[in-house]
Amino acid sequence: MSIYLLIEGILIGLVVAVPVGPLGLLCINRALMMGPVCGFFSGLGVATADALAAGIAALGISLISGLLVQHQLALRLVGGIFLCYLGYKIYRTEPAAQAPVNNVNGLFGAYVTTFLLTFSNPVTILSFVAIYAGWHVPSLHGRYIAAALLTGGVFTGSVLWWVGLFIALTAFHHKFNLRFILWVHRVSGAVIAGFGVVVLLSLAPLRQALGVQF
Repeated sequence: MSIYLLIEGILIGLVVAVPVGPLGLLCINRALMMGPVCGFFSGLGVATADALAAGIAALGISLISGLLVQHQLALRLVGGIFLCYLGYKIYRTEPAAQAPVNNVNGLFGAYVTTFLLTFSNPVTILSFVAIYAGWHVPSLHGRYIAAALLTGGVFTGSVLWWVGLFIALTAFHHKFNLRFILWVHRVSGAVIAGFGVVVLLSLAPLRQALGVQF
């Protein structure tokens, strides 16, 4: 049963990590702009947040998930604004030969920003609840070792995806010319900012103020 939970966690981690959303684009963009190591640490932040959310969902810890849901308006507002800012900043960035970011402060900042953006979104935990229901994962309330194995599997699966992705980016980095990177900046910046706008428009008070219905 323990090995099964670990393997199941790895598969779930891969399923969650493979679809390239706005944070995935942010990690790839950082890898191209500031080096694969910085991109990997950004992906590691997403993987850590996913694993933590997976553990909370598995244990059914209502305190943390309840706090996230209770304060989701403020969290989504801050997250949406920050995504809009990141998207605009990336869109306006002109490609240039830049020194890779490998210092501790830069890597830590890359890790923390993606971790907070992922974990502060209540949808992250709710998505794992839905995945567990679909995969028929039993409730692990009070079974801390089993929950730790599942969580470790989710983290491992997610990290494996990021390792593979950034090995590929490292191997082919020399083939990316400035024009290609410029288009990556434009597309990823527009998508990230657009996702931030969608997050902001999903907030009921803002929808009412703008008269938007959807």
